[in-house]
Amino acid sequence: MATFSELLTAFPRDGKLEWIGCRPARQAPVIECREMNVLERGLEGDRTTRLGKRSVTLIQAEHLPVIAGLAGLSEVHPGVLRRNLVISGINLLALKAAIFSIGEVVLEGTGICAPCSRMEAALGEGAYNAMRGHGGITASVLEPGRFTIGDAVTFIRLPAAAS
Repeated sequence: MATFSELLTAFPRDGKLEWIGCRPARQAPVIECREMNVLERGLEGDRTTRLGKRSVTLIQAEHLPVIAGLAGLSEVHPGVLRRNLVISGINLLALKAAIFSIGEVVLEGTGICAPCSRMEAALGEGAYNAMRGHGGITASVLEPGRFTIGDAVTFIRLPAAAS
């Protein structure tokens, strides 16, 4: 039987980077990108201007139809949710306190990315609650680099304090 530590570090497969969005200014429209340079403070050209635990925001592709359904919509475009990255094929919640890579970039999950009150305006009444539990995660950048749509999202390890 596997130990708890072994369960936390076993993934059936890598994930995949499906979408990249950059927010050049507060409340500015999200710009969709095919590839991105990632700096220590976050995505190049994104409004993030300082190092921190929320340098990059990620959301689960498989949750987009769930959010749409709970909000009473036929679909939800990722840009409306104002996250930087959409990831498929790997459970992002399992990466919320892990070190992982996307392309050349190494990130550390830093926690849950809760929805903001702007979701009501973007998706309609009740959208805040429709997104609860489906808002994704935040991450800090450990190793800057570049990633492109289609790159693998790969678990590396748990941080030293968590193992």
